[in-house]
Amino acid sequence: MRASLAFDAASVDLDSLLKRLHLANAGRNWRTMVERAEAERWSCRELLGVLVTEEVAQRQQTRIQRAVHQAHFPFLKTVDDFDFSLQSSLRLQLLGSYLSPELVSEGRNLILLGKSGRGKTHLAVAIAYRAIQNGYNASFVTAAALIEELSHASSEGKLRESLVAYLQPHVLVIDEVGYLSYGPDAANVLFHVVNDRHLHHRPIIFTTNKSPLTTWGEVLHDHDLAEAIVDRVLEKGRLIVVDGPSYRTRHLEVDKPSETRKDNARISGKNTP
Repeated sequence: MRASLAFDAASVDLDSLLKRLHLANAGRNWRTMVERAEAERWSCRELLGVLVTEEVAQRQQTRIQRAVHQAHFPFLKTVDDFDFSLQSSLRLQLLGSYLSPELVSEGRNLILLGKSGRGKTHLAVAIAYRAIQNGYNASFVTAAALIEELSHASSEGKLRESLVAYLQPHVLVIDEVGYLSYGPDAANVLFHVVNDRHLHHRPIIFTTNKSPLTTWGEVLHDHDLAEAIVDRVLEKGRLIVVDGPSYRTRHLEVDKPSETRKDNARISGKNTP
């Protein structure tokens, strides 16, 4: 009886069975693992454990790569890449709940406020990427692109259909509010996105250079709707100021001319007035 079972097991087409079970990583590596198990005298349980663990890890990595591609990030940055030493008040500890599953499970919003080049988009992408690592999905869009698309859809009577793409992601990053001018329908279409996500407890991460936030009314051409947008975002959210020097120009050294020198204005060997 044992010989018959051993013969049957040996004749099993493992490649076909693993393929049917969609265990791609195990299908590629089981022979190598068996050889290693024999050489290191693993038990059957140890061999199975290694195969399953690597399969899960590979699937997780594949899922993350797919989610990052679908998020349309302008670049991929992590929180570890961010230099908190340049910030006067922002510390990693302040972002604790935004880097955990609580970001999505509790629907926590975030507004990152600061001048251009301070790393607001870096932080927004890093937080959204952490959400992907935590098992969720994310989407990135500039405020200008979102407003333009939804305004066009609204004019054609297709706003509800176009909103779906901005309501489905677990985390939505809306970048650069206030950097460009928007059409007269800006506040209306942005309110639809914010309000629907607010009702479904789905977080939004905004980046903006407009301070104070009351100036959003001027940017969006409607003070009442802008106030309603900010009110919903901050009900379960936080405003964080990102300051410090510009990341884009901090490497430049500005030479300050000495007041004692008299030839600082010399050009091509000639003294200028």
